[in-house]
Amino acid sequence: MAPITVIIPTYNRGVRVRDAIESVLAQRLPAAELIVVDDGSLDDTATVVECMQKDTPLPIFYLLHPNRGPAAARNAGIQRATSPFIAFLDSDDSWRPNKLALQFEAMRAAPAYLISHTNESWIYKGGNRNKKSIHYPRHGDIFAYCLPLCCVGMSTVIVHRDLFERYGLFDETLRCCEDYDMWLRVASHEQFLLVDEPLTIKNGGRPDQVSAQYRIGMDRFRIQALASLLHSGGLDDEHYCMALKELRKKCEIYGNGCIKHDKELEGSYYVSLPKLFDF
Repeated sequence: MAPITVIIPTYNRGVRVRDAIESVLAQRLPAAELIVVDDGSLDDTATVVECMQKDTPLPIFYLLHPNRGPAAARNAGIQRATSPFIAFLDSDDSWRPNKLALQFEAMRAAPAYLISHTNESWIYKGGNRNKKSIHYPRHGDIFAYCLPLCCVGMSTVIVHRDLFERYGLFDETLRCCEDYDMWLRVASHEQFLLVDEPLTIKNGGRPDQVSAQYRIGMDRFRIQALASLLHSGGLDDEHYCMALKELRKKCEIYGNGCIKHDKELEGSYYVSLPKLFDF
């Protein structure tokens, strides 16, 4: 058994969460516990989880709380977790049976790394999909790669819980791109260990996914995350300049897009936002 708590946030995915849980139960190296955090589902999610709690040696805990988004759901799981390591699995994704074994073995062999991630197989609307180079996971200092968009798959990560003490929990004000925000904060100080095997299966192309709901205008959440990071005072000069450069780029594109679509006030705000961080 590995000293790992697995956290699955879910919302109205009674059918899909079953597959996610089954992939956790099928791990060659069992986790210590599984926490399913239900973000206020209105379907049969509770019944599905309760059925799967029976006849399994893995402790499965079910937490139900009002709908507040994936960041709040993950935070609730982190606060309930009892293990030193935490692995996240989105309820529409799944793991290959050797995922925890290979990843945790790699972390034990390189204890300086407090966070690791794996490669992924992408499934889009039921078929395989190739990743663009910008989405490839990276090893070591990945801060620069995390600036354009999130290149750390949420369902691929194992993280030592000490990092949440150092860098905070997920930002619950972000309804989208909360992973972008979190891994940028961590990557500004920590090295990432990459297990370069497709141990995680990422499913996409469905309208119930948060990324689909916010597909247009997602950069406004990344802009919020970058502004928060710059305001935090936790960056050295090099990382500050890199983050500010990315903020300028995103604000120019998003702000001018707003102006083009007759949202002059909003557009002017975003175009001028980077000036607050000039030094």
